[in-house]
Amino acid sequence: MQTIPVFTISLDFELYWGVFDKVDLESRYQYFRNTRNVIPKLLSLFEQEQVHVTWATVGMLFAKDWSDWSSMVPEHQPTYLNPLLSAYNQINLHAEKQLQDNFFAPELVKLIAQTPHQELATHTFSHYYCKEQGQTVEQFRSDLRAAKQVAEQVGVPMRSLVFPRNQYNQDYLKVCFDEGITSVRSNPQDWFWKDTVEDKLLNKVFRTGDGYFPLGKRTSFNLTSLSKTEGLPLSIPASRFLRPVGSKAILNNLRLKRILSEMTEAAKRKECYHLWWHPHNFGNYPEQSMADLRVIINHYNKLQEQYGMVSMTMQEIQEYVKEG
Repeated sequence: MQTIPVFTISLDFELYWGVFDKVDLESRYQYFRNTRNVIPKLLSLFEQEQVHVTWATVGMLFAKDWSDWSSMVPEHQPTYLNPLLSAYNQINLHAEKQLQDNFFAPELVKLIAQTPHQELATHTFSHYYCKEQGQTVEQFRSDLRAAKQVAEQVGVPMRSLVFPRNQYNQDYLKVCFDEGITSVRSNPQDWFWKDTVEDKLLNKVFRTGDGYFPLGKRTSFNLTSLSKTEGLPLSIPASRFLRPVGSKAILNNLRLKRILSEMTEAAKRKECYHLWWHPHNFGNYPEQSMADLRVIINHYNKLQEQYGMVSMTMQEIQEYVKEG
């Protein structure tokens, strides 16, 4: 395989389905309204600059309303010991409140599918947590099949997956492969990314700090280092989480400088740099977030000219590695 520098972006598109167990919806109306408004701008920018992006999308977003949602529910739902983790409880809490824009976005899903160079992937059907107690592998399989079925509505086969909260193990990877998933996003190799279930304070501190200062290993990787294990999807490590814009300019600049530096290092070494975030991370400061993203993409364009860096989706990386 010829080694080439690669820039890839994967986005966890989930709206309120990704945070319902952490924040009150009533405090996030404008936040998610901003998120919905920024997604067409993201797609327009990606199309204009020919940036290839993987959109790992929660299957429930495909529904038009709660009635449509009810028709999509899989036969086997997760039996978490902590019932507050189940997305299926949300219908009892919000179905009568006319807040559907926070839960459903079929028009945005179709827009993603219709935009050039964008891969519509899955973030599971229900934002499924693979390591939480009580759920089973077969319940995950049922969830994944539901995600595949709703994707058929827009005529897009699901080939890539991002695990919610980065929770997975070999058993769940095997199910993914059995169900036609050929690539997944895996965690960085640093120790503070190893356990995302307990999520100890020290791990959080180091993960946050590493977004501004080099506390961990080099984040980019050579595509030849990705192992092609028989019967499992290709695991493509994440490099860096694009942290949300905050109120402190010095931290915003530090995080952006760190990403640009890592991208340059990856290009020089002919390695892959994998940036990820949630579209809703642009919810508080959408204009500044888009401005920062333009800086990143402009830097990618310079690296493309200088070092031949190529933009790929997760699926395109899988195909490249397979052919190599």
